[in-house]
Amino acid sequence: MSANPHVARIEERAERDLARLEKIAGRSLREPAAIESQAQFSKRVVVTEIADLLSAAFPPREMLLSPWLESQSLTMVHAWRGVGKTHVALGLAYALASGGEFLGWRAPQPTKVLYIDGEMPGAALRDRAARIVASTDSEAAPGFLRFVTPDLQQDGIMPNLATPEGQQAINDALIGARVIVVDNLSCLVRGGKENEGESWQPVAEWALRMRATGRSVIFIHHSGKGGTQRGTSKREDLLDTVLQLRRPSDYQASEGARFEIHFEKARALFGEDVAPIEVTLQTTADGRQTWNTRTVKGVLDGQMIELAELGLSQAEIARELGCNRSTVLRTLKKAKDEGRYIPKAPRGRHMPNAATHARVGRDV
Repeated sequence: MSANPHVARIEERAERDLARLEKIAGRSLREPAAIESQAQFSKRVVVTEIADLLSAAFPPREMLLSPWLESQSLTMVHAWRGVGKTHVALGLAYALASGGEFLGWRAPQPTKVLYIDGEMPGAALRDRAARIVASTDSEAAPGFLRFVTPDLQQDGIMPNLATPEGQQAINDALIGARVIVVDNLSCLVRGGKENEGESWQPVAEWALRMRATGRSVIFIHHSGKGGTQRGTSKREDLLDTVLQLRRPSDYQASEGARFEIHFEKARALFGEDVAPIEVTLQTTADGRQTWNTRTVKGVLDGQMIELAELGLSQAEIARELGCNRSTVLRTLKKAKDEGRYIPKAPRGRHMPNAATHARVGRDV
């Protein structure tokens, strides 16, 4: 402490301020590591004039899986457990790596993919991959689809993407991969609280670094009770695309993998490109697996016509399918005009007969 009373008061005030900051930060700000951390964030911010921005030579974004997955994009696919997340994740990965097609989405050229699986037994992952290869005409070249799976790790433990060490382990395994599939967040991001945005921050920063290097990341995640992705909504802020998988309203457990895919978020996409679809996985007599797709609107139209032919009123159909009565009215009218639906007389009504006429006459 200085002998000068004025300087001593300044030093004392500075010491109190530093103590308050340390309490807020939860760590010492006097340690060398903390000083280095402060220096890291004191880098000079790069600012550019609009003229320089307009003439900047940024690498062009490429379409990896048409029409919605581009290079330098961040995507999430989420669903309730058992709906079909891994089916979709593996299908996307193989289509990208082989330059093939999945659910009507096509890869213009093969793209190297790193698939990080956090929970499936190695044998189950192998069997699913084998069925995809056997059922697809396109073939992924060596080195274009690589996997990181728990059963092949020395200790059976996967890297934790919430830590710098885990992120570095994945970075070291990239070897030219342009798309990274993280299946799934619950297994591969450990620690912190799922509902707190701060817990997501380290992963968000890693994803942004991947994007800055030209890579795309597809996060696979669980849906919450309300149907949205589970945990903090901050996850969606930096994402370009969010896909949700849902069970159809008439789903039966015996049907296996049958679900709807809805685009909850899709930057710069609209119209048919983001129309919801219903997909069904079927196995043919020769053991090959095929995916059948149709628009959700087409499915609903058929359900409305079927229920109307069973005699349900428009209000009853709307309640049954969870849609507006006006939607039912428009759909049935269009189906009638196109000859796909012949209305029946509403239940409880009948043509008046002679006795009715006579009774009406007496009443008058």
